Amino acid sequence: MTIPRLAVRAVLIHENRLLLVNAWRKGSDLWCAPGGGAEAGSSLPDNLIRELHEETGLHIVVGPPCLINEFHDPRTGYHQVEVFFRCTTASGTLPDGWSDPEGIVKHRRWVTQDEMATLRVKPDSLAHVAWQRGFGYDPLEVIAR
Repeated sequence: MTIPRLAVRAVLIHENRLLLVNAWRKGSDLWCAPGGGAEAGSSLPDNLIRELHEETGLHIVVGPPCLINEFHDPRTGYHQVEVFFRCTTASGTLPDGWSDPEGIVKHRRWVTQDEMATLRVKPDSLAHVAWQRGFGYDPLEVIAR
């Protein structure tokens, strides 16, 4: 049995636009909230601050949790639990020429709620949680490719 991986993600709205990243080494049209794996010995907010800076170049302030998402790959047994936090920017613009040092994030962008509806985004409840300001839980779903 595989132990679930723990990850943290940011629900970061600036000027009524949500920050999304396209984070797939092999390429995909799937967008998600920025963030990544949590490292042991560091708090979830500290992990998120590190991940956001790596992936976007932004400095953030981490607020309360707002969404928990789980997904798995039945073929490999991979299982990830993600904790999403409401965040604000400490530096509000995406730096030009930024590149993810790990080479995972290929694109990043601010999207309106209407623009988000035209994109393939996971988890499914992200838009609702981002703009309706509620708390969400997406139970175990099969991994999207």
